[in-house]
Amino acid sequence: MRKVFQIILLVGISMFIGSSAYAQVIGGSSQSSSVSTPRDDIFDHIHTEFKKPIPYSPLRQADVIYSKRVWQIIDFREKINQPFYYPIKEHLQWKSFITVILEAIRSGELTAYDAEVDDEFTTPMSISKVEEDLAGVAVQVEQKDIDGNIIGTTTAFEDQFSKAEVKKIRLKEVWYFDKQRSQLQVRILGLCPVWEYYTKDDQFKRKPLFWIYFPEARAVLARAEVFNRKNGAERRTYDDIFWKRMFSSYVYKEENVYDRQINQYAQGMDALLESERIKNDVFEIEQHMWEY
Repeated sequence: MRKVFQIILLVGISMFIGSSAYAQVIGGSSQSSSVSTPRDDIFDHIHTEFKKPIPYSPLRQADVIYSKRVWQIIDFREKINQPFYYPIKEHLQWKSFITVILEAIRSGELTAYDAEVDDEFTTPMSISKVEEDLAGVAVQVEQKDIDGNIIGTTTAFEDQFSKAEVKKIRLKEVWYFDKQRSQLQVRILGLCPVWEYYTKDDQFKRKPLFWIYFPEARAVLARAEVFNRKNGAERRTYDDIFWKRMFSSYVYKEENVYDRQINQYAQGMDALLESERIKNDVFEIEQHMWEY
């Protein structure tokens, strides 16, 4: 009798373990669905969902003995910057940078600021205004019957926004020397996606969409995973990429008395050399702070 009881107990335990293991597999899809689906991975990705950005170190005005405001451009067409651009269509838990930003604006987590006014975050944009800018230009199109007679008009939209046409980000940041830590550091102030497209008449246009205040966006970016080319188990986020400066960029403006961009006084190769000169000047400032 005792052996029969032990056998029943072992069978019950094995069935429980089997059902638990099966339950861990079912329902793991990254797509929201009411249907229980298999998990497309070997484990659940739970750490990114609750990840928070690394807080900034305390900073006093008295400790900043040097600062320079710089505007840069991150071009997604450069190989190191391609994780910002892909995937164009959401894949697993990866989303492109513009997808993450637009979803956060539509949900109310982020505030968009009008890039046509200034880059100082003075003019917030409503969600409806953002959607209006992305919808394109409304035009009236004539409707005709099979005989060619006009029977009415309908509204169509030209130059509609496409996520695939966002290939650059403008970056506004401040480089500063903190004498308390004896370090040259940088803090990003804002991000501005740039929409580059061709109109119906094949005219190339470049339109800054909106500015995003970076300290506000860090909580959103810290939850958005980015593809890692070398190790799929080590999941980075967009906040990690900005924090660790894992991108390539070039300067298109530095703070100056004329408030002008580099392309207003230099073109072509001269503009690239001017960009490198500005970067080198910031680097040399740190070296001059030390005495050997």
